[in-house]
Amino acid sequence: MSLKTRARWVSLHGVARVVIGRAYRRGDLHARILADPSARANPYPTYDEIRARGPLVKGRLMIQAVSHPAVTTILRSDAFAVGFDPETMPWISRKLLQRVAADERIVGPIDPPSLLVTNPPDHTRYRRLVSRVFTAKAVEALRGRVEERTTELLDAMQERPGGEPIDLVASYASLLPVTVIAEILGVPLDMRKTFLHWGTLAAPVLDVGLTYQQFLESETALEQMSDWMYSHFDRLRREPGDDIVSKLVHLDDGSGKLDDRELLAITGLLLAAGFETTVNLLGSGAVLLMRNPEQRELLAADTSLWPNAVDEMLRFEAPVQATSRRAIRDTEVCGVTVREGSFVTAMIGGANRDPDVFEDPNRFDVRRANAREHLAFSSGAHYCLGASLARLEGEIGLRRLFERFGDLTLAGDLHQRPTRTLRGYDRIPVTFDARRPAPTRVAGPGPTP
Repeated sequence: MSLKTRARWVSLHGVARVVIGRAYRRGDLHARILADPSARANPYPTYDEIRARGPLVKGRLMIQAVSHPAVTTILRSDAFAVGFDPETMPWISRKLLQRVAADERIVGPIDPPSLLVTNPPDHTRYRRLVSRVFTAKAVEALRGRVEERTTELLDAMQERPGGEPIDLVASYASLLPVTVIAEILGVPLDMRKTFLHWGTLAAPVLDVGLTYQQFLESETALEQMSDWMYSHFDRLRREPGDDIVSKLVHLDDGSGKLDDRELLAITGLLLAAGFETTVNLLGSGAVLLMRNPEQRELLAADTSLWPNAVDEMLRFEAPVQATSRRAIRDTEVCGVTVREGSFVTAMIGGANRDPDVFEDPNRFDVRRANAREHLAFSSGAHYCLGASLARLEGEIGLRRLFERFGDLTLAGDLHQRPTRTLRGYDRIPVTFDARRPAPTRVAGPGPTP
């Protein structure tokens, strides 16, 4: 281990681990979610406690927002910016960062110029460029590919030896989105498992307070992926394809083409948005339907409910649980003053279960009339670019899964991902009778919500 790497871990995560641990021991509710494994496994009671204290709750770490109106206001307000100000970091962290600058060639999802931590005018330019190629029409054109890839993966599952449980994440929920995003990025399919490996190791980088081992694994994965993508950009400049990245490489909006770091930041975010969150949607959605067979029956009786069902899954188990904002001027949120420089955590997972917006919020209901009011894709200027693709993959992937395997059943202990910001499963053991197709039902109108 290098002293530079150790120093960067201390500045970015080591000090934070101490601060979080101290806040947790003093009863801070936000720190409880970050430090207590049981609270992380089921954060919703803690969200309720925070929400009961008001629209904004000042904690030992930062201000917390859990109510739906407060979180919506924060995400949409131009009084808040993304990214952190180094001047707000503890003294020792600032000094260490000044001495051990990051490798400029590595661009993670929380490193500028990533759209996650970029503000206008740069954010406006990057988003406009991506929107020119990642259009609703372009996403809809992917429907056929998603259908094909889904069929291929389900065929492979059906050909497995019968009897023994299989892991739904490894055999399906992770492979479908990574295959689709590989095609979007122009990445060869034989790189699929490598990207899965990099994505799994890099996912914790969205969290604060990583262990040194997690940090080292994330940095290594990001370095390897960055090196590969730089070579990929060079290939696409020489031999462009019909994929979105080929178009981005050659796109010029009048102010010049994107440089390699900008391309890496954008493609890295597309990879995270189009892969990481969709894996969680497919896995959590499948578990919800296996645990709620009456909801499966509603969907079998009326397939027109599937789009709403996907939104209800996103509401009930948001793949991204929280995001942070920094007040760039004094402002007001739901009648509470927020001073310039204050950091606020917008707890999306809690906002999606606000009882003032969603009736009986802890009940999973595929017919919920206002399911689409969830904030799982954020809101405002940073609304998720991959929202349409995630919905498309969620609808096709889950509908086809349960149409093919009508007796899909949980077959052992589930294992949640160890990440805090991203919520989902990394192991879902299931069984099904590969010899018996799901019963054929005639789709028709279901009960009125």
